[in-house]
Amino acid sequence: MQTKAQAKWIRMSPRKMRRVINEIRGRTAGEAFTILRFMPYSAAREVEKVLKSAMYNLVNSPKSPISETEANELKIVEAFADQGPTLKRIQPHAKGRAYSILKRSSHLTLVLSDV
Repeated sequence: MQTKAQAKWIRMSPRKMRRVINEIRGRTAGEAFTILRFMPYSAAREVEKVLKSAMYNLVNSPKSPISETEANELKIVEAFADQGPTLKRIQPHAKGRAYSILKRSSHLTLVLSDV
């Protein structure tokens, strides 16, 4: 069995998300959840939400539901953060110049499987 969960348009750069995702890729869901709880990064909260969603997609599946302990044993086979749309803003500077500010966003995808 396999499940996929996505979070789109997260207002955080993909580079910051990848720092967290690289730590949990290939681990079991329960182990990854524990690691995310104690990470100091704000990206860890966003990844934690998506991981919970992926786990509970199988727990509450209408076709073949599984228990929460079985969901904790599932492995994270794919985890990636793609770049979303960038909001472009302008900050005024001295002598009439303008400084561009790029507010980046990302799309997060996690795939759990019982490999």
